[in-house]
Amino acid sequence: MTLPETIGVRYTEDEAEYVSLRPVVRQTFQINELVDMILSVTGKDAARVAQILRAGSVAFHGYRYWWSGFDAPEAELAAKLANFPDAEPSRPFDAAACIAVVIESGGTPPRHSVELSRSVASRRRFLRLRSFWDDLNALSLANPPAYREYSYARHADVYMSALAPDDATRLAAAARRGLPRSLSASAKYLPETIRILWICSRGNWWPPK
Repeated sequence: MTLPETIGVRYTEDEAEYVSLRPVVRQTFQINELVDMILSVTGKDAARVAQILRAGSVAFHGYRYWWSGFDAPEAELAAKLANFPDAEPSRPFDAAACIAVVIESGGTPPRHSVELSRSVASRRRFLRLRSFWDDLNALSLANPPAYREYSYARHADVYMSALAPDDATRLAAAARRGLPRSLSASAKYLPETIRILWICSRGNWWPPK
């Protein structure tokens, strides 16, 4: 038995505690696309990936996907997973590679979380020379982010800066000055920030070979 090249997949909105009345969509996935989606849930854990391929079902981003389950030969699956990136704790932080930030308060999960793309945070208010992204970059220089993980869901490395209360206060003030007015509600909870997650792309590696 070998890994199939394509898989017929059905999916619908996930309503875990109810009988779903949502329409079912049918789509053909390449094996790399299905494995990529499963990695977003499991991380690079070959045993769990194999288990989900065999079970034929996974929940992802509010949808339930299912297919005719199949056994994945261990050597073939290992070769397939080797084409996907691994975490690299020694990888240096590169602000130029960051495509977004996630600003979080305390709690598990965080009580408040604000995600901003680089394109949005780089917009400058009228007559201002600095953007909020400029202020974030300055913060990263003063408080260098540490490597946290590779996110398969985001196709990016994630770094973290822990913030002291004074840093959070300055960040909130910078957001009030620099963020577009349409995002003012997003800045409401920034004084409670305890960490910033930096989402840094490795470039265009998709699709894997």
